Amino acid sequence: MNRTAVTTPGRLGPRSAGISLTPQEFDRLPPERFDDRYRYELIRGVLVVTPPPGNAEIDPNEELGYWLRLHQDNHPEGSAIDKTLSEQTITTGENRRRCDRAIWTGLGRVPDPEKDVPSIVVEFVSGSRRDFRRDYEEKRAEHLAIGVREYWIIDRFRRIMTAYRNRSGVVDSVVVGESDTYQTELLPGFILPLARLLAKADDWRSDRRRSTSGGTD
Repeated sequence: MNRTAVTTPGRLGPRSAGISLTPQEFDRLPPERFDDRYRYELIRGVLVVTPPPGNAEIDPNEELGYWLRLHQDNHPEGSAIDKTLSEQTITTGENRRRCDRAIWTGLGRVPDPEKDVPSIVVEFVSGSRRDFRRDYEEKRAEHLAIGVREYWIIDRFRRIMTAYRNRSGVVDSVVVGESDTYQTELLPGFILPLARLLAKADDWRSDRRRSTSGGTD
């Protein structure tokens, strides 16, 4: 008997939040079973369903992806970037975490997202206290534990970026101020100007007000 079919009848959506699934059941679910207006994670055997990111997260995320692709195509050392994709599900032990952006470097080939751990994982902080703890504590610990080499948290509310860097199991962090730039050995020649990313988020001030008052953004 197909156990997944028994435990998850019909199409998955907001009403499916809280159901119990094993990692194997979650992984076997075909894309058409998900209502693609939402995001899905498996946390400690429980399905978590959340609204998609708002414009104040989407816009800077797309801008970052654009910069990375320009660097990949035009910089002499841009070939260090294999691929970058937004909205990726990452296996962290028994959990299935959704990240805002994954960056693979140094493979020299197209990565297999189901097997190849991203070199860099990027999160754009959401407004709720629960999401803040998830991004800064839970996801950070899980991503670094599976071998992610850098975990970037871009926080438009605090106007900073925090980069956690994992070098041979030793983790340090650097806080980038709003007027500063960030560079990493994983992306030779790439310079991230934080103020320009935050400006993209600021274009959507109505989203930011909604997030601060407890929305999903």
